[in-house]
Amino acid sequence: MHPLDVLCAVLLCSDSFLQQEILSKMSMCQFALPLLLPALDSPRCTLLLWAMRDIVRRWRPHSLAQSRGFREESLVLTPMPTVSFVRLGSCSFSKSQLLNEVLSPAQQHHDFFVHRDMESGNVPREIADGLVEIAWYFPAGQENLDLFPEPVAVTNLRGDIESHWLQFSFLTEIASAVFIITESISEREYALFSSLQGSTTQYYFILNNQALLLDMNKSQLLVKQKSNSAELVRKLRSTLRGIISSSPKTTSTRDMAGTARELGIQVDEDGGAYRTALEHVEEITAEIQDVAKYKKDVLRLQGDLWRNLAKVEKELCRMKGQRDVPPEDYRSQLRERWLELRRQQNQCDLTSGMVKFISGIGQLGPAEKHHFLKWMKFHLDGIARGNLSRLRAEYREKCHALGDDAQQLAELDGLISASSLGLEHFMRELGQFYEAEWSMVKEAKMGNNQRQFTCLPGIAAELMLEGFPMELIDGDASNIPLQWVTDVLTQLHAKLGGRSRMLVLTVLGVQSTGKSTLLNTMFGLQFAVSNGRCTRGAFMTLIKVTEAVQKLSGCDFILVIDTEGEDSYEHDNELATLVIGLSDITIVNMAMENATEMKDVLQIVVHAFLRMEQIGHKPNCQFVHQNVSDVSAHEQNMRDRKHLLEQLDEMTRAAARMEKQSREMKFSDIMDYDPEKHSWYIPGLWHGVPPMAPVNMGYSESVRELKKYLCEFMRHRSPHRPPKDIPQFIEWLGSLWNAVKHENFIFSFRNSLVAEAYTQLSVKFSEWEWEFRKEMHLWISKVETTIQNQSPDNLGPGTFEKMLHDGEQKVLQNLQSYFESGAGNLHLVEKYREDFLRSTTFLRHELESYLLCKSEEAIRIQKGRSKIDHLQARYMKTIEGKVDGLLRQCREREKELNEKELKKEFAKMWKETIAELPLESLPLRQIHKDIHYHLWKDLQNRGSLVKQVFHQAQSLLSYRNKPFRIKKEYLDLGWCKAAMEFITQQCSRELEEFTKSLVEKVQSGGDYDQTYCGELLWLINDRLQQKIGGNIRTSASFEVDLKLHILGEAASAFQQMHEDFLKKNDPQRRLEELRPQYFSTFRDLYYEKDACQKRAFDFCDRCLKPALWDYMKKRLGIEIVDDFLSSGESIEYGSRSFFQFTVQKKLLEEMNFDNYVKYIVDYEGFVKSWIQTRLFDHYRETRGLGDLEVQDALETSECKEALTVSEFLDHFCQAMCKELVISKDSLEVILFMNTASVGQFLADIQAFLPQVEESVLSGWEELAGDMVFTQLQFQPQDEIFKRVFGCGKQCPFCKVPCEAGGSDHKEHFASVHRPQGLGNFREETSKRLVYSLCSSDVVSGNSFRGLFTAFQWQPYKDYRRFFPTWRIQPDPSISASDYWKFIFRKFNSQFAREYDALPANLPPDWKKLTKEQALQSIRE
Repeated sequence: MHPLDVLCAVLLCSDSFLQQEILSKMSMCQFALPLLLPALDSPRCTLLLWAMRDIVRRWRPHSLAQSRGFREESLVLTPMPTVSFVRLGSCSFSKSQLLNEVLSPAQQHHDFFVHRDMESGNVPREIADGLVEIAWYFPAGQENLDLFPEPVAVTNLRGDIESHWLQFSFLTEIASAVFIITESISEREYALFSSLQGSTTQYYFILNNQALLLDMNKSQLLVKQKSNSAELVRKLRSTLRGIISSSPKTTSTRDMAGTARELGIQVDEDGGAYRTALEHVEEITAEIQDVAKYKKDVLRLQGDLWRNLAKVEKELCRMKGQRDVPPEDYRSQLRERWLELRRQQNQCDLTSGMVKFISGIGQLGPAEKHHFLKWMKFHLDGIARGNLSRLRAEYREKCHALGDDAQQLAELDGLISASSLGLEHFMRELGQFYEAEWSMVKEAKMGNNQRQFTCLPGIAAELMLEGFPMELIDGDASNIPLQWVTDVLTQLHAKLGGRSRMLVLTVLGVQSTGKSTLLNTMFGLQFAVSNGRCTRGAFMTLIKVTEAVQKLSGCDFILVIDTEGEDSYEHDNELATLVIGLSDITIVNMAMENATEMKDVLQIVVHAFLRMEQIGHKPNCQFVHQNVSDVSAHEQNMRDRKHLLEQLDEMTRAAARMEKQSREMKFSDIMDYDPEKHSWYIPGLWHGVPPMAPVNMGYSESVRELKKYLCEFMRHRSPHRPPKDIPQFIEWLGSLWNAVKHENFIFSFRNSLVAEAYTQLSVKFSEWEWEFRKEMHLWISKVETTIQNQSPDNLGPGTFEKMLHDGEQKVLQNLQSYFESGAGNLHLVEKYREDFLRSTTFLRHELESYLLCKSEEAIRIQKGRSKIDHLQARYMKTIEGKVDGLLRQCREREKELNEKELKKEFAKMWKETIAELPLESLPLRQIHKDIHYHLWKDLQNRGSLVKQVFHQAQSLLSYRNKPFRIKKEYLDLGWCKAAMEFITQQCSRELEEFTKSLVEKVQSGGDYDQTYCGELLWLINDRLQQKIGGNIRTSASFEVDLKLHILGEAASAFQQMHEDFLKKNDPQRRLEELRPQYFSTFRDLYYEKDACQKRAFDFCDRCLKPALWDYMKKRLGIEIVDDFLSSGESIEYGSRSFFQFTVQKKLLEEMNFDNYVKYIVDYEGFVKSWIQTRLFDHYRETRGLGDLEVQDALETSECKEALTVSEFLDHFCQAMCKELVISKDSLEVILFMNTASVGQFLADIQAFLPQVEESVLSGWEELAGDMVFTQLQFQPQDEIFKRVFGCGKQCPFCKVPCEAGGSDHKEHFASVHRPQGLGNFREETSKRLVYSLCSSDVVSGNSFRGLFTAFQWQPYKDYRRFFPTWRIQPDPSISASDYWKFIFRKFNSQFAREYDALPANLPPDWKKLTKEQALQSIRE
């Protein structure tokens, strides 16, 4: 097929917008464009005016060569001489080839027109005859290189003029000269041309030989020599120059349309949609004379109001102008200022221009709307070009005239910036109207039903769907209209039915280096390229991908973000940080000729990538080196790539130092970059010297290769980083922008996607942690039972190393699997993996210590009891002998004794036997003397001063129940009061911990052991080494008095523990407990009753029942936790942040001041009480006996095959030795003279067993809720507490608890901080409660002082010098701390009374907060 047939067919099948795109690309390639397109089914043709509207050309006529000025105009509006070339009859040489030679410079031949010697150029044309093409020549302002001094248009008619007389007539009307190519002119041809007499158009004939039949003017005749066409080309160029210089008529393409209409030729713009859209546009643009004035008068919301709003929003984060104003007051003032600016915006009415614009995009049909937007673009670009051209000329003149008058030049420079006007300015104005109205509704200044702009985001979303770029960052104000962008994207998500997964691609680089052209070429987009308008900021365009790509990549769309430079390094930094944070792929565009500027961009990019690495975001990076055309570029530039990587590594190290990163870093650490795979060398866009240079084919091929790689990258992206959907993109955008507004990005970044991923990880880790803990608790429960069932000779701690190792590995494996699972946004919390790995190791060590301690304790108690048990066994043998003797005596009597007489005889025997037994009790020890001795040993090497203080101290017992108070002589301080209060609080907390460990020892049920005192002293010394008062030195008397107080309390508790143990294990008491059983046995034997059933019942009642009760005490707590955490309420206790929300929400509902005080002052006590109450509510009913297999143990083969009851019970006890502790005393009585058959005894036990179990369960049911928990050995509230309490650290300023997951994290953080006055902070002079928030203070100029700063004032910004493990993030929004502001305002006076201070003078806007706003702030 002939190429022109293909072109005509494609254009005839295309809509008007595709025709524009095709002709624009053809124009860039310097191909001739179709001017008159022949129709398929009629002789009529169509003039393609609309299709050329998008083409803008830039050139330098020779008249501007001296001043180095240039002209830039729309091609269809530029008047210039037009020269037409037509053919009469057949011709032996190619007209089109001749034109190509005429228009091509000597060393840069280009085929503007398709000719017969090209591929398929000699194929007969089917539909392209009658086509008129047009090409242009534009000078570059170089006299020795330019072919013509001014622009000229050249048209070319395909086919014989006799067959296409209408087209020929059109060309004679528009052209300054017509060149007719023919083999020869005969009388017939002469007669044909005589009809053209009287035309102002000049006619020239180009002949193939000298044969002339008629007498003609030689100047209008050009002859092609057979041997050489170069002479003809020279003459033709000379003729054309003569025509151009003779002031010929000029015409523009738009003017040609008028001529076409007169001749009956169709014009593509004459359709209804074009005209309707144009009328709307002309109504708007008719008002635009002076662009700067128009923007000020019509686009009022985006001028100073918007810029001031941007400044206020950033100042709310940066607090640079605070001076002496308290932070919260300053923020309150800024908020009022912000609200006032929004109010001013909202009071502005829509101007007529904006009303018409909204009508155009909102009310026109789809076709008219598209044409409307295109017309707007053409008109606005044309107006802006005209303004800019005038201003640039003025600027040049003033530069020469004014010299160094910087002020006037700056004013002109500002005017040039203000003269940019495009569609984005109108859309920006809509965004500001929407934001202003939304702000008023949010602040309750107007009702939701009064809104009139709610439809605007939907309209903007439709435009995005149709491929129009949407402004993301306003470059003029360097700000994002966040609510507008959010709601537009939300509408877009809704219109897509929720299917909006997308890959985000961004281009960064020096301004005017072809970034937009690169994107437009790669994806066929419509980003504004350099056409005279100054565009700044960032624009985003949505590209829908095919179903095949969706399946391969998991993306529904590609979101492309194009950036244009700002006017300062700061703004460029903000822009780069934001767009890199949003992107999955970042293309860094590097033009070789802009090396210095490129270095600045690289530094900015490195900083941005470093920040992203810190928050878990690691985009892929591609470096595109433009204007590198050598085929060996990639190989030759290997050294350059290595040098670039070295530079990037150095920049990364420098950036890491600036961002206060301690670790050594390389560029590849912060981003996905491989110098060999991710470096691209792209030749220059133009092949030759513009404006006549065509697009370089190498450019297109290289861009295609880059695109191909990016598509492959999309396919093989890590499955752990799924594409973001629009809601996630919105969340990411909001948090990134908030962090950018705080200058210290890392310190201020907070994102709900990160928070959600972190919370989910914390919840999972809590589940794995409980499984590990549960396994260990169940194991130690069995171990303790086993120890209690063993003789002292066999006792030794169990080996649990393998079990601990397996449990730890299971948690680590779960952690690894979770990170490999592809769960949502896990890559964002990758940096926290190390914390959870450390927490796992910490958990293993904690459990190891716990197991060792518990097993050693059980062994110690069992060994302590063994001596008593041995004596008890001896005493029981004696008694059994006496009972046996009494039984024989009674049987030998002639008269049978009744039960009363039997009881009397038994009582007499018992009394005599007890009197005869040498009952030995354990000696009563004076525990305080033992502890006093241990304390003396601990202090004897501490120096003479310590010994002196110790010897002067009172008896340990005198310290019982005495509160510990800080004395001045304890501290090496001059300013004691505040320090003493602080240390007293710390000591109180430490004493509470020691008391807790004491209680655990005392409640163990064992006897006092001297190791207990050693453990307590070790704990105290460990705490003292950690410097209880921070950097404060304490005196010797402090250590001695502290130990005396703690050990004095311990001595009393341990003495009571010892006495309780002696009482419980008194031999006579234990024997008296067995007396009823012995009498019962004695009586049954005397009367020769079948006591089998009675013995079985006694076994169940006296052996099994207590054992089952103890089993419940050991196991029920573990079962309660397990069940509670798998119930519907478990989500509240899944992570610390969930728990905080639950508690704070409940407190808000109750609004009980005392509860708030306890929550703030005694958070640990409050949480324990809270959990216990919830557990009581949840467990009104007790639990069953779980998986205890008593029945199975009874039916084992060993038990069934036993020959005696004694053997049977031995086997049973052995089978249950890990589960039940069966009383040996009661068991011995049951075995005493037991001759029952094993089978009958077993059957009787099985019959009684359900009754026993029911009795145990009913016993638990009868206990009150709180009594249930006091019975349990494993306290479920303590386990739940560990989950939600975490590390227990509190913010050093406002005392809010840490929310970090795991138990051994590197940094503490809390999502929301509270006013410091709630933590009892007050102003030193006025004694008023402080209402500042540390999350505001850390970005302010305020200072603090305290014990950790040795009471020297230090800036809050340097808080990490003193509290390096805390990260206090600024509020992510103005309303983040509204909950605590509301509570402070509500209970201001009560808190003041509670803390013995004066109420705070709260900022006015705190008083406007409502309960609903408070709840909403913690929900967010």
